[in-house]
Amino acid sequence: MHVTQQLLKVFRVDQQIQGLEGRLKSAERFLDEQVRQLAKIESTRATIEGQLRQLRASIANIEGETSQIDEHIAELRERMNSAKTNKEYKALLTEVNTFKERRNALDESELEHLDKVEKLEAQLSELEASHEAREKMRTVAEQDRGKRAEEIRDRLEALKAERAKLASEVPADALDVYERLFEERGEDAMAPLVVVDRKRHEYICGSSMMSVPMETAMSLMSGKLTLSPNDGCILYLTEEAAEALAGNVAKK
Repeated sequence: MHVTQQLLKVFRVDQQIQGLEGRLKSAERFLDEQVRQLAKIESTRATIEGQLRQLRASIANIEGETSQIDEHIAELRERMNSAKTNKEYKALLTEVNTFKERRNALDESELEHLDKVEKLEAQLSELEASHEAREKMRTVAEQDRGKRAEEIRDRLEALKAERAKLASEVPADALDVYERLFEERGEDAMAPLVVVDRKRHEYICGSSMMSVPMETAMSLMSGKLTLSPNDGCILYLTEEAAEALAGNVAKK
């Protein structure tokens, strides 16, 4: 058996392996996306929870300061009631008004903080709903990934064993060339030689769809490992092409 025919058998098995692993990778990508989205939600949730803690601490501080101001204003009013001179009364009144202004500013600040808390709590509620929905999707994705892995496990092991046996029969240098190409090009690592016109010796590469010289066809007929002069893939002969080329050789 020619080296190209040996490689073609390895190639066919590699295509099947790639197809099976592609199904599993698709499920894994979907699962990874759910995990990524969950992490994003959890990160956003942690940020909002941190902001809420800071706002609530600020509100508590404001309320504490407001309470102290109220107590101080009450004390000042008692002193105003017992003021002995108009000057003393006015001085106490000025101080009361100053504290009232401070209290009004604190009230406004507290309202702003409470408004932010309300909005953040609404966001947090939405995130919790999103997290719950995304968690369900992650569970489904995990089950799907596990199901697909189970479905292909036996077939994949059998194909890998077959692949190892076939590869062991291929000359090492040719196998190295093929494996490098398959890693780089995947399903485009090998392509058929297409006979366009047998009489006129017109051939094209099935990968690049560009013409190749007759010498390339003859190289394939001789059983040599032959690369496309256009894109470097490994060329092979289908049964139909091989018969057509054999007819040409026979006529000569």
